[in-house]
Formats: sequence, C-alpha cells, structure tokens
Amino acid sequence: MTKTEVTLPDLFFSFLRLGATAFGGPAMVAYIRRLAVERKHWLEDETFRSGVALCQTIPGATAMQMSAYVGIRARGVAGAAVSFIGFGFPAFAAMVILGALYTQVSSLPMVVSALSGLHVLIVAIVANATLSFGKTTLKKWPGFVIAALAASAFLLSLHPIVVIGSSAIAGLILLTNHNAAQGAVDQSRRLSTLKPVIVMSLALVLVLLTLFLIDRKLFTLGALMLRIDLFAFGGGFASVPLMFHEVVHVQSWLPPNVFMDGIALGQVTPGPIVITATFVGYMVGGIVGAIVATIGVFAPSFLMVVGIAPYFDRLRASPRFVAALSGILCSFVGLLLAVTVRFIMNVNWVPSLIVLAFLALITLYRKVDILWVVLVGIAYSIIFCR
Repeated sequence: MTKTEVTLPDLFFSFLRLGATAFGGPAMVAYIRRLAVERKHWLEDETFRSGVALCQTIPGATAMQMSAYVGIRARGVAGAAVSFIGFGFPAFAAMVILGALYTQVSSLPMVVSALSGLHVLIVAIVANATLSFGKTTLKKWPGFVIAALAASAFLLSLHPIVVIGSSAIAGLILLTNHNAAQGAVDQSRRLSTLKPVIVMSLALVLVLLTLFLIDRKLFTLGALMLRIDLFAFGGGFASVPLMFHEVVHVQSWLPPNVFMDGIALGQVTPGPIVITATFVGYMVGGIVGAIVATIGVFAPSFLMVVGIAPYFDRLRASPRFVAALSGILCSFVGLLLAVTVRFIMNVNWVPSLIVLAFLALITLYRKVDILWVVLVGIAYSIIFCR
C-alpha cells in the first residue's frame, strides 16, 4: 500500500470531523487508524503501529497524540499542528459552552440529580481504569509493590512528582531487563523536527513569561497544566488525579464536587478526559483561562510527539529507559487506586447511587461503550436519584 498525497486543509477537516465524535478517549485510536490507514491511505499500517507504541510510552492523551503523529508522518510539523488542533477543537468548544452553562444551571434540581449520578459514574470509570491499567501493567511482584507504595503515598498527600520520581528509581532498581533489542534511529527525521520543536518551545516560554508579567494567576494556571501533562504517563486518566490534587488540594481553586462536575461534563463531550482542564480554566479565569489551561495541558505532549519520534527506537532499546518507564506506569496504577478512594469519599452515597455504581462498573468492565454508560447513567440518576 502506498501513501497518497495529503493537503493541510484535508488533514484539518478530516480530524475536525473525527474529533466531533471522539467519545471514548483511547478507543478513538482505532478510528484514527481507520481514517489514516484504511480510508485515506496516508500511512502504512506498520508506521501507524509504531506511532501507537510511541504515544503509549510518552505522557499525554493517546488519541490526541496519535492525531499529531499521523499529521507529522503525512505532512511534517505543519501537518502535526493542523491535525492536533482539528481533533481537539470540538472538545474545547463543547467544554467552554458547558462551562458557561454550568455557572447558570448547576443548582437546578434535574441538573443536581444528573451531576450526582455522573459523580458515581466517574467513580466507576476511574475504578475500571484502575483494574484495566493494573491488569496490563502489573506483571511481577515488584510492580505490585511499587503500585501499593505509590497508592499509600498519594493517599498521604505526598506530592505526585515526588512519588513519580521515586517510582522511576524503583523501576530502575527492580524492573531492569537487559535483553532489550537494539533499534535504528531515523537521522533525517531528527534534523527535520528539531528546529521547529525548539522554536515552538521558546514561543511557549515567551507566553508564560508574558502571563507572569500581566496576570500571575493565569501564569500559575498555565504552568500547572504544563507540569501535569509532562507527568501524565498512562494517558488522560493519569492527568485527572494529578489535576485533582493540584487544583483542589494545593491551589484550592475549586471544591472537590465542582471538579468532579468538570470531569462529568468531560464525559458527555467528545475528546479526552483531560479536557477537564478547559473547564478548570474557565472556572478560574473565564474564556482566557480556558484557552491558557487547554494550551498548557496539551502543548507538552504535542511537542514530545514531534520531538521524540526520531529518537524513539533508541529509547525503546535502552533497558534503563524501559525500566524507569515501567516503574512510572506502576505508580500510576497506585495513583488511580488512590483517586478512586478519594472520589468515593466525595460522593453522598444512597442506595440508588450504590446500585448505579455497581451496574456501571460491571458494564464498563465488560467493555460497553462509555458513551452509552454515561447517557443511561444520567437518565437513571434523573429518574431515581432525586
């Protein structure tokens, strides 16, 4: 199969249409493959699979990163940018609209009932993510130990960056496998992406410096989202616990129930769960805050896709890199477990909500589409949870 020529507008509008129905987070990777490999023939299947491996290795929302990966393989850095923006814009627009409506209608009885049910669905979603991540990540006893210690550390409110760093060191000590295969490095791709990555990184620093001078709160918001994305190994579900800790406990910008409302709204809009950052930004600083938070939470992962792709074979061939990454992924199982416990503690449990949580967890575990689980759960909570 040979690749076909692609224009930047074709990339943008193709991913814009796909992003408008991008429910299910990482599940969207299969639809991106259908678009890029089967329908448009922009990439060969082996190239696409290599991109999936890269996006699962580095921090950030996997589906968003795959849109950038397809773009960079099809049309270079410009292609990555238009694909990434096109795929993410529908989620951003929807979350801004819902954030604005939230401030007006969040106290209405029907809305309160729907949000109560959504809080429970969030518990089930994160609990199911814990089970799924644990099943694929924890293969040997050192992994279980790292995950358990990480969960305890998070519940004791140690800073996430400290826990992640410690877990990486533990992975280096306990999980190193010296049988990693050697891989080749694409030198030409490295040269074609290094300069744009440096320019975009400097532009991002300039934006942060400008925010620092004109609005310290927006600067803190942007820097916080940048830091969250840099350590979001394991995809969007890893970002949410970090965001919860920083936004609710450290900065005290939002109470726990409002933050969970933001996650809930993120589940009824297209895009990754980390689009919750847009809601947080809107609550903190209006539309400007939403833009700053959204750029902050997506820019690092975009730059990593563009910048690290040329080095990925070499990184995967390093036993130490693989071991440190394994330790970090184990810590995120612990992080998801800890945030599940915290979310459980923030729900006002009644019998009808217990039933909803149980049914939602079973259906999610059996791989029922998350959109249907959310829609049925909202209907259930409106009817039975008043």
